[in-house]
Amino acid sequence: MKRRTLLSAAAGSTLLPGLSLAQDKYPSKLITWICPYAAGGGADNRSRQVAKLMQGILGQTIIVDNKAGGGGNIGTDIIAKAKPDGYTIGMGNFAPLAVNHALFKKLNFDPMNDLVPIMLIERGPLVLMVKNDSPYKSVKDVVAAAKAKPGALSYASGGIGGTHHLSGALFEHTAGIDMIHAPYKSGSAGATDLMGGQVDMMFEQMYAAMPSIKSGRLRPLAITAKTRSPLLPDVPTMGEAGFPAVEVLNWQGIVGPKGLPAEIIKVINAAGNKALQDPELRAKMLEQGNEIAGGTPEQFAALIKAEAPRWGKVVKDAKIDPE
Repeated sequence: MKRRTLLSAAAGSTLLPGLSLAQDKYPSKLITWICPYAAGGGADNRSRQVAKLMQGILGQTIIVDNKAGGGGNIGTDIIAKAKPDGYTIGMGNFAPLAVNHALFKKLNFDPMNDLVPIMLIERGPLVLMVKNDSPYKSVKDVVAAAKAKPGALSYASGGIGGTHHLSGALFEHTAGIDMIHAPYKSGSAGATDLMGGQVDMMFEQMYAAMPSIKSGRLRPLAITAKTRSPLLPDVPTMGEAGFPAVEVLNWQGIVGPKGLPAEIIKVINAAGNKALQDPELRAKMLEQGNEIAGGTPEQFAALIKAEAPRWGKVVKDAKIDPE
């Protein structure tokens, strides 16, 4: 039965560029995909969606194993220390790859040297939002109020050092204002208090913000992308609001451990790119306001290399210390 199942899976797969008969030893068994965040969140959902498509393409089962904690550090460390044979890969996220080196006094892995970028999956902007009855109708209003009463306005986040927090810290530094950071255990908890009036504003992931915006409970002021989103065509970018430096895209992609052979990287990359062509997956990503990525390992590596020093400076300038 097991043999018939494996043969059936292989028969349903599509031979990928770079995967010749001479290279058919990989993959020959189950692949584990480490997600460094908890089940039910955005990283977990996307991990499962992409892994499901890739297992059909590769002809082998891919299981998603959630290893949450430490701002993504625990799961990412597991990927970094895995045997470099292609059977343990995972989701490489914005924080553990580009922020946490500056945020934490000690990491058990080196994001630049212990991990191999394989493919960027997506990038997604955040949206600055306030309660529906807030007196602030624009970013200009927020800045004016913050300058009039330094330390009076507050912004929520899903925790210290995440994209919610870093967006707010970057905004504060760029605009020359002083606000109170209110960290919550999750982005949804912060958004709930925003709707309840306990905090004044929040930079939230667009996919998470859209239901509350559509229902009229929260008002969007600006998004952190270079261009306006088709989901919110009337909402300006932070650049249009006068703060082009406040460009924040939360991103994630596939990574593996250092030493992963080039031919295996090529196979996984090809499967990932093919998965991103799935119409249903693309629709889900676009409906959430995300940019569909894909591309080469080198392009993903270049993004990480560019983002790490940028966010290291933000952490330093804002004097963020989670410990």
